[in-house]
Amino acid sequence: MGFEHPIPQWIPKESALPYKVEKAVTSFWEANPILLELLSSSRTLEEARERVYNYLHDFERKSLHGKVYLNPMERQVGRKALHVLKNIFAKRNEEVTQKSALKTLYKLAHNSNRPVSMAFIEEMSHLFTAMKGQTKLYGAVQQGEVAAQDERLTSMARQALQQSRRYPDGFDADVQEEREKNRQRIMAFFGAIEENWQDWRWQCRNVIRDAETLSQLVKLTEDEKEAIVQANKHGIPFGITPYYVSLMDFADHRHRDHAIRAQVLPPLDYVKEVVEGQKDPTKTFDFMGEKDTSPENLITRRYPMIAILKPYNTCAQICVYCQRNWEIDDVLSEKAQAPRHKLEKAMAWFRKHPEVEEILITGGDPAVMTDQVFASVLDEVSKLDHVRRIRIGSRMPVVLPMRFTEEFADLLAQYRIPGKREVAVMTHFEHSYEVTPEAMQAIQRLRQRGIAVYNQGVYTMENARRFEMVALRKRLRLMGVDPYYTFNAKGKEETKDYRIPIARLLQEQAEEARLNPGLDRTDEAVFNIPRLGKNYLRAGQDHEVIMIDEKGGRIYEFFPWDHSNLESEPFLHQDVPISGFLQEMERRGEKAEDYRSIWYYY
Repeated sequence: MGFEHPIPQWIPKESALPYKVEKAVTSFWEANPILLELLSSSRTLEEARERVYNYLHDFERKSLHGKVYLNPMERQVGRKALHVLKNIFAKRNEEVTQKSALKTLYKLAHNSNRPVSMAFIEEMSHLFTAMKGQTKLYGAVQQGEVAAQDERLTSMARQALQQSRRYPDGFDADVQEEREKNRQRIMAFFGAIEENWQDWRWQCRNVIRDAETLSQLVKLTEDEKEAIVQANKHGIPFGITPYYVSLMDFADHRHRDHAIRAQVLPPLDYVKEVVEGQKDPTKTFDFMGEKDTSPENLITRRYPMIAILKPYNTCAQICVYCQRNWEIDDVLSEKAQAPRHKLEKAMAWFRKHPEVEEILITGGDPAVMTDQVFASVLDEVSKLDHVRRIRIGSRMPVVLPMRFTEEFADLLAQYRIPGKREVAVMTHFEHSYEVTPEAMQAIQRLRQRGIAVYNQGVYTMENARRFEMVALRKRLRLMGVDPYYTFNAKGKEETKDYRIPIARLLQEQAEEARLNPGLDRTDEAVFNIPRLGKNYLRAGQDHEVIMIDEKGGRIYEFFPWDHSNLESEPFLHQDVPISGFLQEMERRGEKAEDYRSIWYYY
């Protein structure tokens, strides 16, 4: 059997490249004959670099002075692509990343058997397509009548609403009916009555900690069972509240509850990665470098006027990709409460730093503390006259909303002094399927007492479909929660199954969130940099793509948000390939074509 198409001259007869990749490379050279000529006729890599840069500069001059682009949006995308191309061909960036996209292309042009992935070719193809204004994302600019404009806006709105309504939530009648059956089944298993179910302390006493118990409440796949067994065996914290289990569908297909299961059921690959890391004395799971940003026990500080206080070091259940789960011994560990002497030293540090006007009390989850213990912590914090805002980081509104009793809400409200000190709750809804009437009741108890509630979502493979995060934001607003941050999933190796390209979050913010009214999209897209803190992705001035590796992953360089801080080194982030993300979207029933503009966000 021969090939369907003749083998092009640049490919060696015994090519090491898979046929699909060969075809992609052939198409790339056919679309970029000038680049092929420049590379293949160069005798050295440095000669090729000089020629390619001259080509890019010439094209840039034409784009500035001529009519290369038919649409101003194509021009904008093309200019960005040119910047990225110059970055990835820069010798400095090769030295920084120890990668070379130019060398890969150079060897391909010289008939070398250099290994290359389809994802790499796709990235390079889209970069040059964008540079030349050939993305075909935008048509010619047209002036229309008011009626036509109105019709266009109506069409956009209807399509966006139709897309966001694909995702169910806990207010849907059929979902509520199924969850009531779940609740009755779980209560029967524990021999509980309604009064028990509504008691958050009963919920904590009956946290599900093993696969055997959980598999009697919902169906589990063999991989899910094995992952939990291995997590228990190797001391990886695992636990789920009965309430949160009731949000899972009984069947194990994950059609609707995929985000909920993924939140707490560790993937088998994750468990294996953590177990291997436990054996390696050089491995650290402290991705954010909290040990390096802790001036005192229980305190983390990355910004001038706010610091974190961690008086309680566990949660009612453990989130798989939490940035701090590595330092939690176990769910509801008896050792979680910070000793008095450490809390006193932390308070002494705050007294010495009056410039810190805001304290985020988090952990772990401080809302797991009893009212009395939490009050003792808040009493100490409230004695700091310079503190004008107390933030409480808690996922309890999501995983255990019955914690927010009338008494607890009253307690938090005592520390709110209008005009002097604000109290706010920061929570973590990840998907519309986590939204429930019980959660709304908890939030309304806080809002009725003047306590604002904000959401910090993490953008992962579980909520990255078109308009999936929009559906969450719209429901949160109606419940009384303000969207605050959307975090790009951190680059931790053990959570690679959750990670999505930065380009997808930028695409979501520009193309989906932006279609909605301002109050539905008030959150900010951020990337958390180890030791440095949040980088505002939408702003663009603090990060750039500096390399494409042979596997097709973009390498970003992030700069300190405080440009005057010369002691802070830039941070390199190895992103997951866009190609792999699109393949996973297709596996989940999406059309890759619907995401095709993702390649042009940097």
